[in-house]
Amino acid sequence: MQTIAFKRKEVIPSKVVCIGRNYVEHIEELGNEIPENMVVFNKPNSAISDTLYYYSEDTRFEGEICFLIMDGQIAGVGFGLDLTHADIQNRLKTKGLPWERAKAFDGSAVLSAFVPFSGDTTTLSMKLYINGSLIQFVDYDLMMYKPDVMVEEIKSFMTLEDGDIIMSGTPKGVGTYSVGDIFLGQLYSGETLLVEQEWEVKTP
Repeated sequence: MQTIAFKRKEVIPSKVVCIGRNYVEHIEELGNEIPENMVVFNKPNSAISDTLYYYSEDTRFEGEICFLIMDGQIAGVGFGLDLTHADIQNRLKTKGLPWERAKAFDGSAVLSAFVPFSGDTTTLSMKLYINGSLIQFVDYDLMMYKPDVMVEEIKSFMTLEDGDIIMSGTPKGVGTYSVGDIFLGQLYSGETLLVEQEWEVKTP
């Protein structure tokens, strides 16, 4: 079973719950429609990784603010990369088929360590740098579905178990990447840096 670090312990998430199409500019960037309801899909425990691998020229990165759940509520925050086989996803979407082959493959949820957080989620923001250049930025105000809304909507039809992760969606700026690229993810509360994680892209 794959684990994440939280409070100097190893936690085993049963799943990663992902929120799709949560930022208008990202929806427009990919030419998608704004959904009537919150888009939800899952990644299994086997998708979790602390290493960023190169899979193909069609694999896309998506930086995200992530939430760790304990006792049915947000207990921690971290930075995550949702990896997508974009070519496969596009084929599946045109046929109206599920996305698991494109979204839930092993290693597709690249996660930092998580830190305790029970503060004001309105203060949160995220930055992703690649090779020293700022590629993605987002804050609470840009979210269509806010953290508390995500938690309650998910709980309306699915049990959130202790250690589960919510990936809250990605802003504009997604793209492909190459072996040797250096990713730096940062998560802030106001001006305070909560989480910083660096990955060098490796071959599987």
